[in-house]
Amino acid sequence: MSQTAPASASSAPTTRERLFTGIQPSGASHLGNYLGAQQNYVALQDRYESIYGIVDYHALTTVHDGETLRSLTHEMVLDMLAVGLDPDRCAIVRQSDLPEHAELCWIFDTVVPVSWVERNPTYKAALAEGKENSAGLLNYPVLQAADIVIYKATVVPVGKDQDAHLELSREIVRAFNRRYGEIFPEPRAAYTDAPIVMGTDGTRKMGKSAGNTIPIFAEPDEIRRLVMSMVTDPQRIKRTDPGRPEVCNVCQLHRFFGGDYLQIQDGERTARTGCVETKQLLAERIIEFFRPMREQRLRLAADARVVEETLGAGRDKVRPILDATMAEVRAAVGIGPRREV
Repeated sequence: MSQTAPASASSAPTTRERLFTGIQPSGASHLGNYLGAQQNYVALQDRYESIYGIVDYHALTTVHDGETLRSLTHEMVLDMLAVGLDPDRCAIVRQSDLPEHAELCWIFDTVVPVSWVERNPTYKAALAEGKENSAGLLNYPVLQAADIVIYKATVVPVGKDQDAHLELSREIVRAFNRRYGEIFPEPRAAYTDAPIVMGTDGTRKMGKSAGNTIPIFAEPDEIRRLVMSMVTDPQRIKRTDPGRPEVCNVCQLHRFFGGDYLQIQDGERTARTGCVETKQLLAERIIEFFRPMREQRLRLAADARVVEETLGAGRDKVRPILDATMAEVRAAVGIGPRREV
């Protein structure tokens, strides 16, 4: 699979819809992040007026050490730059640099019934995973709505499995607008062609909390080790047994890292190839695919200024939007000095 080539700046329309998405700094970017989201972010930065938020307020629900969170945020900015986000073509911002996000969240809290957030499927799933049941975890979707609509963004890139989150954001917008007037547009989903990437265990979606990821910027030997540890077809016990490529996670990943997927599939189905060979080939293809990005990330990391300069540029880009939105909101709800008529 080749990377999606962005449209040229000259071909972009003069007036573009505004897009926002939040990226939680929760650890090293992995194959699931890249295939499921990051490659789409790169493709979308020329189609929309795009704002990408590193949402460190949200990360406070799971990360409870200050230096760790600062480091994770710094590393995530490097990841986003390395995969292809360009600060000249989009805005990359750090949520905590813009406290208006938290201010608008509180204002939204005053119009959101508790039952709305209690029914949120992500909240229920987080509790089932044993995450700390903090008020912040419960309130997560309200801050998420504020993150989006503070920019009056109309487009949010999501997978179809995340649509419930966006519908709650729309409900919050409708509740606020009913009370205070038509201030915010309702954001809509830009559904991405995002595959569900299974983890190395072959049973769960790839995710940091599951500990089953393949980090895209890991050293080549580490990528080889992780790929070789992947669970394949549990019914294929011997090398001579025919495999089922449709249930083999290694075979499925070959769809994204080579043009000969049908040959890979046939080799597994007929036992012409073995799992070890298929894993070795996948590891090398992953390494080569991400090699240019890995080298770019090393160059970026060598410049101590690049992350804060990127965030500063993003902050400057969005500041007029935030100021205008919050002036409108404060006037509507009655916060701040009385305006002269």
